[in-house]
Parts: sequence; C-alpha cells; structure tokens
Amino acid sequence: MSAQGGSIALHGGHEYRPGDEPFLRELLRLAAARPGRRDRSDPIRVSIVPTAAARGRPERAAAEGVEAFQRVARDVVLLTGRGVETMVIRVVDAVSAADPMLADALRISDVIHFPGGDPDLIPTILRGTPVWAAILETLGTGAILAGASAGAMALGEVTWTPDGLIPGLGLVPGVVIAPHADADTWDRVVQRYASGLSAPVGILGIAEQTGVIVGSDGMWRVVGQGEVRWAAPGTSEVLIVTDGATFRP
Repeated sequence: MSAQGGSIALHGGHEYRPGDEPFLRELLRLAAARPGRRDRSDPIRVSIVPTAAARGRPERAAAEGVEAFQRVARDVVLLTGRGVETMVIRVVDAVSAADPMLADALRISDVIHFPGGDPDLIPTILRGTPVWAAILETLGTGAILAGASAGAMALGEVTWTPDGLIPGLGLVPGVVIAPHADADTWDRVVQRYASGLSAPVGILGIAEQTGVIVGSDGMWRVVGQGEVRWAAPGTSEVLIVTDGATFRP
C-alpha cells in the first residue's frame, strides 16, 4: 500500500503545533535512513507543499511547517549527524502544478509534506500534472510523502469533501481517511463517510497530532499521542491502535 521504495505517512491534523514533535522526528528519522542516498553527509531535504491551503493562507501554512521542522532538527542532528534543510514549494494552482522548476525541486526532496486545508484541492490541482509526476518519481526512489488532515485525505482511494466524495490520488487504495477522529466523534465520522461510499472502502480515523506510517510490507505503525481507528469494508467492528503499535488493515 505504499509506492515502491518510499513511505507514506498519514496524519490526523493539528500539525506543526507543540506536541507533534514525535511524528515530525519520525519522518526525519525515516528520511535519514533512506536507501540509495549517494552522500550520507547531505542534509535531509524537507519540502512543504501548501496546496490544500491555497484558498486560505498558504504562506502561513508553509511558514508553520518550516518552523516546526526546524524545531526538531537539532534532535535529528544529534541522532543522525545529518542537518535538515527546509524548503517551501508553493504549488497552489494549475500554473504552479505545471512548473518544471517546482517539479525539479521536489525530485531532490527526502520528505514531502502536505499540510491541511480544503480536502478537494490537492486531488483537483495535482492530478496528472508534472508536479505530481515528480512526487511519484521521488517517492519511488525512497522519499517520504506525508500529509496532514486534508493533505492525508487526498492520498486515499476516495476523499471526503463537504460536497461529497471525490476520487483521491489513490496512493492508499481501499481507504478513505478521516482526520481529527476520536472516541467522541467516531460515530459521526462513520455516518458521514460511509453514507457516500459506493465501493468497498475502509475508514481510517486518525486523531490529531497522531500519524500512521504505511509500510511497504503491509504493516501500518502508529506514531503520536492519540488513537487510530480502522473500520474495514463491510464491517461495524473497529480496531483501535495507539502509539508504537502496528496493525494490518
């Protein structure tokens, strides 16, 4: 359920805030261990892509991402000996999604991170573009693709929007991703998401400041302070998983 070579990380939202450091550190740890790096002394390159925030304040979303990764960079340097270099790749419309310079910048990334915003924008803006092709190429060489809230929702088979479900980008097939999910909201999440499903798709609920690392071996690992809830297609049973545990959807 992940592209060959790289890892996909899905996050439940409230990203970049104090308390989210364990998830951010894990992204950088995975990037530091990325296979095939020609020079292990190179800094870990993080690209913040604020596409989902295009209708709002993409500059603010990107700046918060830069600050958050810089906040944990010192820990990563101590653990790995690698520095962290953070860039903003401002893909916010069809023109920027077709920009070959932005696509080239993404090809040298070790971590590509989509912060949250409006859930329809990433699938609508990126599908079939040079930037999306570059992201897939980079993921295939071992990079980490992470999305928070709307950034995570876009990577599933389908994506919930206020106007109904739309096709997602399909990197996590058979799944619709529900961020900001917890025990208090779960029943409403299931009702909202399941009502529009026309195919057998499972619901992955992720609490805030909590992430799921989608393993290429089919095992998924939880990182962060909250719970992850998995409802397989066609069942009302819910698997609840917490920090450090793994599960197979």
